[in-house]
Amino acid sequence: MTFDVRRFDIYRKVPKDLTQPTYTGAFISICCCVFMLFLFLSELTGFIATEIVNELYVDDPDKDSGGKIEVSLNISLPNLHCDLVGLDIQDEMGRHEVGHIDNSMKVPLNNGYGCRFEGEFTINKVPGNFHVSTHSATAQPQNPDMTHIIHKLAFGEKLQVKHVQGAFNALGGANRLQSNALASHDYILKIVPTVYEDLSGKQRFSYQYTVANKEYVAYSHTGRIIPAIWFRYDLSPITVKYTERRQPIYRFITTICAIIGGTFTVAGIIDSCIFTASEAWKKIQIGKMS
Repeated sequence: MTFDVRRFDIYRKVPKDLTQPTYTGAFISICCCVFMLFLFLSELTGFIATEIVNELYVDDPDKDSGGKIEVSLNISLPNLHCDLVGLDIQDEMGRHEVGHIDNSMKVPLNNGYGCRFEGEFTINKVPGNFHVSTHSATAQPQNPDMTHIIHKLAFGEKLQVKHVQGAFNALGGANRLQSNALASHDYILKIVPTVYEDLSGKQRFSYQYTVANKEYVAYSHTGRIIPAIWFRYDLSPITVKYTERRQPIYRFITTICAIIGGTFTVAGIIDSCIFTASEAWKKIQIGKMS
């Protein structure tokens, strides 16, 4: 007695002479293939594309920074001479620097009557402020004009990610040219640490920030008006993390199998119902004729 392994075949084949092609079956088959192709391409697009997942947690993500944050500032003062413009930095750790000049540049505007200040510097991760003023000038002007345009104010590493719409340069484009020329400007910033992790696991550290501002006229103890542009900052304990993720390959394969099997099954049920109804209708018509 020989053992025939074919008895375990659960996909038994039906001879072609026992099958009957129909126009309805052909139409359903074509629709079925088009539908499966559409679903396959949709799933393939979703599998190739990356998904950005965000989460919040309490921690200092960039512990290797030495407690420092890089700042990039670009501001134009069209009515204040470059010799008068300076950057001062102070914080709660005791730092008090007047006339910061490292990694900074002053570009004359309006035939020398105005100035564009560009600078990169670091601040400590404690509450503090930095401000653009005439405090470092050798001789204080009589009526300094602090009307300005902020082109850029950013903290940390620059992030250019298509699907992340964050407030990394919230003050970019701020225009105060129509303000009172002798007024001081207070920009109150809440800095939010931000981490971006790509598919390879590499992390980049940046900072978003929210801003509120007020405008006022400040007088010194001598009664003179000494305006300035203040950026007062504090750090949020909440960190925002963006993580790139891609659908696992096993999930993609499972979905494709479900699409093919489900479509074929549903199409077979529909074709069977239509064929059975058609045959029953034919028998009814034959019975009426007889």
